[in-house]
Amino acid sequence: MKKIVGFCVLVLFLVCCKTTVEQPSLKEDVAFLASDALKGRATGSTDEIEAATYLAKRLESMGYDSKGGAGTYFQTFTFKNKRDPHQEIQYVSAGDSTITGTNVMGFWDNKAEKTIVLGAHYDHLGMGGEGSLYRGEPEIHNGADDNASGVAAILKLAHHLKDSLTATNIMVQFYSGEELGLLGSNYFCKNPTIDLEKVSYMINLDMVGRLREDKTLSISGVGTSPIWKQTLNANNNGFKLVLNESGVGPSDHTSFYLQDIPALHFFTGQHEDYHRPTDDADKLNYDGMEQLVAYLTSVCMDLDKGSKLMFKTTKNESEEVPRFKVGLGVIPDYLFDGKGMRIDGISEDKPAQKAGLQKGDVVIQLGDSTVTDMMSYMRALSSFEKGDATKVVIDRNGEKIEVEIQF
Repeated sequence: MKKIVGFCVLVLFLVCCKTTVEQPSLKEDVAFLASDALKGRATGSTDEIEAATYLAKRLESMGYDSKGGAGTYFQTFTFKNKRDPHQEIQYVSAGDSTITGTNVMGFWDNKAEKTIVLGAHYDHLGMGGEGSLYRGEPEIHNGADDNASGVAAILKLAHHLKDSLTATNIMVQFYSGEELGLLGSNYFCKNPTIDLEKVSYMINLDMVGRLREDKTLSISGVGTSPIWKQTLNANNNGFKLVLNESGVGPSDHTSFYLQDIPALHFFTGQHEDYHRPTDDADKLNYDGMEQLVAYLTSVCMDLDKGSKLMFKTTKNESEEVPRFKVGLGVIPDYLFDGKGMRIDGISEDKPAQKAGLQKGDVVIQLGDSTVTDMMSYMRALSSFEKGDATKVVIDRNGEKIEVEIQF
């Protein structure tokens, strides 16, 4: 009889092991979110709701509790669509000319005194329109790097950390409305479903799917806590880190920084597919995403047993950006740490293309101004008006070339 009971217990154990939910891979999560079937996940669309439902099920399958509100994983917000980034966001009751966005949120409760927030926006541009850099007929903007990559990496990170952290609670958030002005993260910070006073820090992943061969990784917000630089460097295992102090930037970490919460934004760089229909899943560096998740796991585990992070205000670099009336028509390489402004992409039928500039060229002089970095490039650009002509000096593979350019 004892042998029979023992055999039954063993069978039950094996059955339980086999029914453990196997989690999708990074590639599988991106493939779903960036598929043509979701038509670009525009804020408030039925396609975004389908993506939100998928993310809620993913959180549930990992064992995360619902934390959106009213016992669900969803936090909805309704607004009138105003794309002016300098205008205060107005959340309103549902009615004519309104859009309803949906944040997705799950919580891992370790009964701890502090909580971390892992966030990424999951909305994108739908069929294009305003915000798109594509000038053809409407096409699906799948947004694989922007930001299915960040969402997939957060899901993987959340899966690792729930079994690794013991002294920290985990709040996982996927934001709607980021492309319209950080709407989802802003709404949560004004209508939190957890105590923000207990949030130790926030990690935001936005466009982390294109890690380059030299493994350059941009991290913004390192000035938001005194411990960031030490921790990030101590756990680094092969990345070429480009560290930026400011807690204010064009992504969801800004909403948390403005609530006096230390916040970081991870980014693997701009590219020619940004806000275009060509930002597809087959172009992502999935090995690079795995490396990033491993790095972040190490960082979060390092901070697990310590106290809640101290917050520090940073200089708002966006307030120092000069205003300009013209542009070269290029995508700057924001990860470039050499002298000058390296071009990462060329827009069609714009001054740079007409002058023969190429991807990889480094602008070292614009008019009479020497260009040493992005800020000096923008200052130089701000002195020109539409119709002006000037010279541009570039470094192309070590050769100095001067061209005339017409704005």
